Amino acid sequence: MAETGEGKLRFGIIGCGSIGPTHAGAINQIADAELVAVSDVIAERAEKVAQKYGVARVHDSHRALLADPDIDIVCVCTPSGMHADNAVEALRAGKHVIVEKPMDVSLEACDRLIAAEDETGKKLTIISQHRFDAATLLVKEAIDAGRLGRIVLADATVKWWRTQQYYDSGEWRGTWQWDGGGALMNQGVHTVDLLQWLTGGVSSLYAHTRTAAHERIEVEDVAVAALTFENGAVGTMTATTAAYDGLPVRIDIFGTEGSAIIEGDRLKMLKLKNGEEYASEQAAAHALSVAMGGTASVKDEAATRAATAEAGAVWGDAHRAQIEDFMRAVRTNGKPLIDGRGGRKPIEIIKSVYQSARTGQPVTLGK
Repeated sequence: MAETGEGKLRFGIIGCGSIGPTHAGAINQIADAELVAVSDVIAERAEKVAQKYGVARVHDSHRALLADPDIDIVCVCTPSGMHADNAVEALRAGKHVIVEKPMDVSLEACDRLIAAEDETGKKLTIISQHRFDAATLLVKEAIDAGRLGRIVLADATVKWWRTQQYYDSGEWRGTWQWDGGGALMNQGVHTVDLLQWLTGGVSSLYAHTRTAAHERIEVEDVAVAALTFENGAVGTMTATTAAYDGLPVRIDIFGTEGSAIIEGDRLKMLKLKNGEEYASEQAAAHALSVAMGGTASVKDEAATRAATAEAGAVWGDAHRAQIEDFMRAVRTNGKPLIDGRGGRKPIEIIKSVYQSARTGQPVTLGK
């Protein structure tokens, strides 16, 4: 395997449906990465990705791909309820693993995957690509440096629209077994992760969920939760796929010394009492300066990529940034920004929302 040195790191993708091609496109844009194999239970999907990206090997099963000795890193892009099983097999086959969000649909599955990460010593990351957005990097640095003061209120909203045809397009969509949840688990998991990462974590919550606007689904299309954060702040979280015809994701964080708003993955406002104020373009420039020698914890090539992509970002840029961060961890035997334990945190929050909604009681996390 080409894990160290100047040789290319070689990738394989398990699952070539809706998100697999995004991984393929991101890998294709990285100079020291090479996509060498793909697999899918539907042969035509794998063949289509292979033809588009010039991949020579198309395997008829994920196990055949895992037996390929030329693969260093495997991307797991299967339905959510299959993530842990596929990733555990990949780790035990000697591969480093990138798992598409969410980590899996149960905490038990997440814990099995973390145990395999520890057991094998191989690297694992869970896709949460918006941690690499320039706006997120700037706000995270400001919070960690205390420039917003003490955080007192934090809100997140995911108000998207999905048609009935979206849910009808696959038997696994909208099911507890394979999707693991609805608007919060599928569409909202990235925002849940960003909110808890920026604030330092959620300690307790009280929630309601509804299936209000769609038919033939088991899961929620509306979720709301009142949150208490580990730092003592309070806030709210809303996710829906019933908001016609969709609004940008938004995170609002308010502290005693300033406020920050991220909307549509871009900085809408960062304003401090000391007179400092940042616009979206300044977020990109600042994140670039951090990447090239600043003091924030994320200052590698992934941050550079996220910063320079801000002005004209396209779908897949942030995936590329996270994959580059993971490649750095593989080459240096370091730690990726999001490992298995980091990927588990938003799942615990989401499962706690579902527990609270089901029981009508508040839930304290970690119990």
